[in-house]
Amino acid sequence: MSVQERKQRERAERERLIVATARELAEQQGWDAVTTRRLAERIEYSQPVLYSHFRGKREIIGAVALQGAAELATAVRAATSAEDRPRARVVALARAYLDFAVRNPAVYDALFQLDGGLAYAQEDTPEPLKDAFAALLETLGEVTGDGVPPGLFTEVFWAALHGLATLTRAGRLLPEDAEPRMELLVDRLAVV
Repeated sequence: MSVQERKQRERAERERLIVATARELAEQQGWDAVTTRRLAERIEYSQPVLYSHFRGKREIIGAVALQGAAELATAVRAATSAEDRPRARVVALARAYLDFAVRNPAVYDALFQLDGGLAYAQEDTPEPLKDAFAALLETLGEVTGDGVPPGLFTEVFWAALHGLATLTRAGRLLPEDAEPRMELLVDRLAVV
């Protein structure tokens, strides 16, 4: 291994450590607790080392969001691939999405609530974000109904899921109604 390859590997490892530490801290204490000073202390590198990887917290949030998008896509695909009927796939998608939001609140916030400097729904949208949307579209495209563009239907269904995830997390919806709420969403929106 050349010196250049070793340096690149070490840099990538430091970057992974920064992102993992930021994510862990955010999940434990919220994004307000994530500062470059605190991250530097936790990973035992100086703040200038952090700034050599990320210009600031915004880029760190973006890196966590991209990682989360890849994980969300994987979770949705794993859940839907286990089902053989369209309705069951849509229900599995909804459960996987809502479960992801509950299990990873800081990552979910990085993806959908905070400014990570990422472009959404644009030509220069990063690939992990496009893939997360594609994971939804793969299943929801089957149940759009006549004359409804699959991408548009996926956006509306995703918005409804996001609303359920956000309102539930904020304590605005009764937790015991989570399953009937999700079933209603599937039955009223999807053509299954």
